Amino acid sequence: MRRDNQSSVSEFLLLGLPIQPEEQGMYCALFLAMYLTTLLGNLLIILLIRLDSRLHTPMYFFLSHLALTDICFSSVTAPKMLTNMLMQTQSISYAGCICQAYFFLLFGSLDSFLLTSMAYDRYMAICHPLHYIRMMRQSLCFLLVVVSWVLSSSNALVHTLLLARLSFLRDNTLHHFFCDFSALFKLSSSDTTINELASFTVGSVVITLPFMCILVSYGHIGATILRRSSIKGICKALSTCGSHLSVVSLYYGAIIGLYFVPSSSNTKEKDVVVSVLYTVVTPMLNPFIYSLRNRDMKGALGNILSRGTFSA
Repeated sequence: MRRDNQSSVSEFLLLGLPIQPEEQGMYCALFLAMYLTTLLGNLLIILLIRLDSRLHTPMYFFLSHLALTDICFSSVTAPKMLTNMLMQTQSISYAGCICQAYFFLLFGSLDSFLLTSMAYDRYMAICHPLHYIRMMRQSLCFLLVVVSWVLSSSNALVHTLLLARLSFLRDNTLHHFFCDFSALFKLSSSDTTINELASFTVGSVVITLPFMCILVSYGHIGATILRRSSIKGICKALSTCGSHLSVVSLYYGAIIGLYFVPSSSNTKEKDVVVSVLYTVVTPMLNPFIYSLRNRDMKGALGNILSRGTFSA
């Protein structure tokens, strides 16, 4: 909890996106459309999985949780960004900023763990198909989701508690559209060595380790596919992994571009633009990827629409 003698800042100013004032209305309408698409698209995925019994499998169990996480992840930043653009305001309270940082890290970490669980599911389905039903039982899937939530919550709580101990005396202007941890570290008048060390060590566990697990899983999947002589089998294996690989590429590609690509002179603008891709664009594209590249999802959607047509 923040103590009054630690910080004189009661609110922060979010400078928002690097766009001209006369373009605010156009971009606000664009991002509102993208946010609504994110909500409706991911809700549709959850609804299809709930209504179609053929989608009651481990893969779609994880996908439904990923869709819910994407809704929450986008909702952490997009509504505040849209409100500031509409109302022409820039302020966010200290408590609101800390809460936003916590939930941003929570759902961002949860995305990483869920993608790893989905990669493990694909590994078991392709590399060990005879043991798949026995290994990927409902209790294991539920346990993987619970562990993902626990690890993500712990990670976000550690970083948020360390953030709350920092002082902000010099400036309260954030060159961002949400309360990003790295932007807050640069703004703090306190020593952020512990915070940066925690970001490096815990971030390695939350981001790097799951990414390595995904790479290892798909390395084994690729080797198994290459050993198969049937072209039909290879195409089927690739079709089941294509959607997940696309989502993984979008998710980790944005993270690499944001945190690992060397910064240039216009690093602030670059960070903001990449953050938009990471927080707004990627959650919006996931439903399209899974609906357009996945035969089961398209079949479930067709069944629901045909039921509605016949009932009408």
